[in-house]
Amino acid sequence: MTTAMVFPGQGAQSVGMLGDWAAGNPIIEKVYADASEVLGFDLWDVVANGPAERLDQTEVTQPALLAAGVAAWSSWLAADGPAPACMAGHSLGEYTALVAAGAIGFADAVALVAERGRLMQSALPAGEGAMAAVLGLDDETVREVCQRAAGDAVCEAVNYNAPGQVVIAGNAAAVERASEAAGEAGARRVVPLAVSVPSHCALMRGAAEALADELEKVEITAPEIPVIHNVDGRPRTEPGAIRAALAEQLYSPVRWVDSVRNMQADGVDRLLEMGPGKVLTGLSRRIDRKLEALPVFDTATLDKALGEVRA
Repeated sequence: MTTAMVFPGQGAQSVGMLGDWAAGNPIIEKVYADASEVLGFDLWDVVANGPAERLDQTEVTQPALLAAGVAAWSSWLAADGPAPACMAGHSLGEYTALVAAGAIGFADAVALVAERGRLMQSALPAGEGAMAAVLGLDDETVREVCQRAAGDAVCEAVNYNAPGQVVIAGNAAAVERASEAAGEAGARRVVPLAVSVPSHCALMRGAAEALADELEKVEITAPEIPVIHNVDGRPRTEPGAIRAALAEQLYSPVRWVDSVRNMQADGVDRLLEMGPGKVLTGLSRRIDRKLEALPVFDTATLDKALGEVRA
């Protein structure tokens, strides 16, 4: 079988994540110590002890999840796990994939995603943006609902996570209108997301321009392992193209279905989700039940994944 590594994005975090794995694991301890040195505060203490309100602050969540994914990947390498055919990450997870693939240094990435979080949070006043997951409608119907609901505001389909699961984002009032309209159009459920930042929509263009300036300061090299980008489900090797894709990602949809299907078209038939939770594992099964997917977030899941890959 051909394996790809995937890394989760915001929403996968929880107080206590990786706690059992971290006990007696110097790799995880070092990853978080290195991240804390960059950030100027004890990141592991926030991850381990909370409070949740602190961990859920975007500029804290992003480096916390980046470190979690890098810790999982580093533990995989330490256990002599083989390199995958390619990598991908969902939104923030794309940065984790680029670190794991050797394109961006870890310390640079920690500082970069913390700034990315601050830029996203400051893009518009708290409470003026919203996101919601629409379940049970096809992509085109969701786009039509958003277009009708937007009016003079912004409301867009921003995460194509799986067939029948699309996240919308924009101005809070417009998202509320679209949520009601989606229900009337036959959506099975519409779930408001507990976020203060409307990611991947036009409201993030200003933040993306500022992020592009930050990206120019960071050394980026060609990945040692191909990394699939969210904006179109395709890899890039040239540093300038990687920078452009990361900036564009901030105001463009996450095309996760396309990313997974393009990996399958290149022969991938197994995904390993490196980091906390099982969000991408669940999505992969909704995209294609024949696609094997395994999470790696503690010693037991690491051992299981290693056994499957080596079988």
